[in-house]
Amino acid sequence: MDEKFDCIIVGAGVAGLAAAMTLARNNMKFLLIEKGEFPGAKNVSGGVLWGSDLAKLVPNYWEDEDGGWDRFINHRRLTFMDDQSAFSVDFKSSHFNEAPYTGVVVLRSKFDRWLADKVQEAIDASDYAMDSFIAPNILVEEVLLEDGKAVGIKAGGDEFYSDSVILAEGVNNLLTRQVGLQDKYVPADHMLTGVKEIIRYDQKVLEDRFQLNGLSGMSNEFVGYATNGVEGGGFLYTNRDTISIGLVLGLKDLREKEQKPYDILNEFKKHPVIADTIRGGEVVEYSAHIVSSGDKRVMPKKLYMPGLVVCGEAANLLMNAGKAIQGMDYAMRSGIIAAEAIVDAKKASDFSEQAMKKYQDTLGNSYVMKDINNFQDAVHLLHDPVMTQKMPNLICDFGRNFFSIKNEPTPKSRDMLRGAIKRHASYWDLMKIGAKGAKAL
Repeated sequence: MDEKFDCIIVGAGVAGLAAAMTLARNNMKFLLIEKGEFPGAKNVSGGVLWGSDLAKLVPNYWEDEDGGWDRFINHRRLTFMDDQSAFSVDFKSSHFNEAPYTGVVVLRSKFDRWLADKVQEAIDASDYAMDSFIAPNILVEEVLLEDGKAVGIKAGGDEFYSDSVILAEGVNNLLTRQVGLQDKYVPADHMLTGVKEIIRYDQKVLEDRFQLNGLSGMSNEFVGYATNGVEGGGFLYTNRDTISIGLVLGLKDLREKEQKPYDILNEFKKHPVIADTIRGGEVVEYSAHIVSSGDKRVMPKKLYMPGLVVCGEAANLLMNAGKAIQGMDYAMRSGIIAAEAIVDAKKASDFSEQAMKKYQDTLGNSYVMKDINNFQDAVHLLHDPVMTQKMPNLICDFGRNFFSIKNEPTPKSRDMLRGAIKRHASYWDLMKIGAKGAKAL
């Protein structure tokens, strides 16, 4: 092919689509390549997209109720579980009802396709309406390099050339490894597997059960018995007429404990609290997805080289510091920053390593890397066995005694707490967790 693009983007997930939208609005000629039949076709993940970047990409998106998002979040819940009980920290506020929302629930197969349509509208409105393309159903086999610079890609035996390449290929970042920016082997203790079911209800039943009003929604994270002793946690998000429920589990711990993700998910669903919550629903989808643990040690040290930058899950941009699982917002912001770096490089006719380094410098000064750097201790704390096993049992034991009313003298709350500590942990455990928590937060 003789035509040369300003940029080729590999991957039409959140990061790639955000980059494409930014390029289109800056009158750049680009090619967005997606291996799925359409953007979102192969993306089984989903959850909450946090922050305000979606409003920057699609102004007034909230007015499109039939768009790619399902519900906005105004109800947050964190639940600690033992084998029979659940103790939740629950927060709901009408402050979160105001658009632009601080978080929206999305199903990626639907959301990515919708966002791709918005990108196409931006392409049609640009100077390169006939020269920029979204090309689905194409597998990129190789990044083309000349004298150490990315000059295009190879796909299906054909070569496509460009001044620059944005890799937004996802967590299975084979091209990032091919160009030498990611180690060929990533240790399993830095990777997790997410397993999820989509359960459908009559919409009114769902809204009544989860106390939803209009398009309001809830997110719920779970710690403790949810994972049957395996490193990780659980989640539940309310979609329009379904819920997403699942687990995120450590690959190394799964292997060492010889457990299977789907078996753990089935046990989680049998828990008395979960069984009551999901009763009457119909499972319509099951999926699994590999994600980063959020440990920055798994990230490539460099996210750039001459003519190329890496963003989104391909750069392992994800974090769970206990407040929320953040990944899609990081992908969106990194895609925007990557495209802005390419726009600046085009203006300067400079795609050198130094020019591409501006991407990582800007990313480093953004909330994405500031949060990842600042909350690494919290990430490690959440994977501590005391935090994931002993503490949930202790909290539920205390809650069970605190909320029980018996026809006998009631112990002081401090005595109930001492008893729970004695049965499930030790003061030394609490001191260690307290010290780590103070450092982490």
